Amino acid sequence: SGSQAIKALKEEKIRTVLINPNIATVQTSPGLADKVYFLPITADYVTQVIKSERPNGILLTFGGQTALNCGIELQKRGIFEKYNVCVLGTPLSSVINSEDRKLFAEIVAEIGEKVIPSTAAYSVDEALEGAEQLGYPVLVRSAFALGGLGSGFCDSSEELKKKVRQALSQSPQVLLDKSLKGWKEVEYEVVRDAYNNCITVCNMENVDPLGIHTGESIVVAPSQTLTNREYNKLRTTAVRLIRHLGVVGECNVQYALNPKSQEYYIVEVNARLSRSSALASKATGYPLAYIAAKLALGMSLLDLHNSVTMTTTACFEPSLDYCVVKIPRWDLGKFARVSNKIGSSMKSVGEAMGIGRTFEEAFQKALRMVDENVCGFEPYLKPVDEEVSANV
Repeated sequence: SGSQAIKALKEEKIRTVLINPNIATVQTSPGLADKVYFLPITADYVTQVIKSERPNGILLTFGGQTALNCGIELQKRGIFEKYNVCVLGTPLSSVINSEDRKLFAEIVAEIGEKVIPSTAAYSVDEALEGAEQLGYPVLVRSAFALGGLGSGFCDSSEELKKKVRQALSQSPQVLLDKSLKGWKEVEYEVVRDAYNNCITVCNMENVDPLGIHTGESIVVAPSQTLTNREYNKLRTTAVRLIRHLGVVGECNVQYALNPKSQEYYIVEVNARLSRSSALASKATGYPLAYIAAKLALGMSLLDLHNSVTMTTTACFEPSLDYCVVKIPRWDLGKFARVSNKIGSSMKSVGEAMGIGRTFEEAFQKALRMVDENVCGFEPYLKPVDEEVSANV
């Protein structure tokens, strides 16, 4: 997303300064940004760069959770105000409203929607009180955390104490959610410009139910099991929520949907380019990061052309007559003593994407790409009942 943003800015003859500690990424290649600083994304280092470069504006939503957290810290320290730096794209107030779980719940309630019943806690005692009210099991999550860091399900107060202490070491705020294990997890990628034009680019459905991190899940785009009514209800809600939050650019809305009824909750909003955005971009041919960078400069969806199709404007919603499946990859050999069970924190190191006319075809292609030794779903060597009776 960073390299797409730099290309979009260069087209507008804007000089770009990039801060990225990873020398191996495409965006740090010569010829993209005008100046590159190989520095960690921390408030102290970024302050030094701002001090020396004196930029007019800063883009935070292309650097993932790390950049957002750093931007919030810089705002608190008054660095943007001191050096007259304008935050482009989604305002920081909207970022804080979507990241702080308590504020987010209040904002969602303002438009008559619901978040998962939850409570925020700042200490172990507060967390124990909250869990008693919600009833076990509960899902513990850190606010402002990357990749579901320090999150997990707790069935008892002992487990909760251990998990909350771990989560509080990573973040000042911990969120306890009512467990909705088994519910469907659905996501929408939404784009909005500064003039309140808003479209949904792609909707995705996780094969794994709620409780498994999106980065750990097999994801299908477009969704395969939603009814037309469910699809449109969630789409309308996503557009209303993003307009209410005031996001400018791209963001991702996650839902929990009851498989047995049309009841749903809003799980969270990522007011930034995320892993799901990368999948949505490739799946639909809609250059999300490129468009988001242009929108951050104050352009309208109506004026921008889709740089992939070259014929439609950016306000055309892609319609897919094919199916896309994303399967994550793990490299557990590199990390000793790490649990090999998937859960609410992300351990995958990459992903493979399969495109096909049907779900089965896309799924088989993706499976083969994850591991060259896999031929897709291979037939069982003997029937399951024989295997069971042999084990007994």
